[in-house]
Amino acid sequence: MTRWTIEAVCTGTARPFHGAELSAFAKRPRQGPVQIHAEGLAPDEQADRRVHGGPEMALHLYPLDHHDWWRGKIGASPLLDEPGGFGSNLAVRGLTEEHVHIGDRFACGTALIEVSQPRQPCWKIEHRFGHKGMVASIIASGRGGWYFRVIETGEVQAGDSLERVSLGAEEWSIARVFRALVAGKGTADEYAELAALPTLSPRLRDRAATKRG
Repeated sequence: MTRWTIEAVCTGTARPFHGAELSAFAKRPRQGPVQIHAEGLAPDEQADRRVHGGPEMALHLYPLDHHDWWRGKIGASPLLDEPGGFGSNLAVRGLTEEHVHIGDRFACGTALIEVSQPRQPCWKIEHRFGHKGMVASIIASGRGGWYFRVIETGEVQAGDSLERVSLGAEEWSIARVFRALVAGKGTADEYAELAALPTLSPRLRDRAATKRG
């Protein structure tokens, strides 16, 4: 399968999240066309630009399939009914970490985007859902989602297709990269390969190089 339906396009604004701390983690569906520029959807915000957003993390996709898995882990939650419940910009079903590779390119509406890296989970997931242990479950299961960089700008709306138009590094699925660099279970040879993988985000290439050394 090379084409999937985008069920929702979601954006967020920075709001109080944890005391005085702001976050745009909660993403809400948008109606009509949304612009995709070099750093993601317009408008879409990231409160802490040191670790979120930027051209290498322009768009986030957290598979809707995982929402069903979470219902079995934490029970019913209204957040699991939200397509952007895990901070995802694109709500897609039937495409998961095992099927996506670093450097894969997708037509997303009228834009062209490229897979850049897996997403590393953080405490905000547990804070929003009110359940401890979710980060550990993501690391153990590999259900982290992934990021895209933007190759060609355009626009997208719910109902558009997400179509894979070219394969990247077929030996490096998001699932495998996550296991090596996020779960920390890679081998020396894997870290060497990842450090030299040009379509992997520079941040994770640097991490692989450090582990290799």
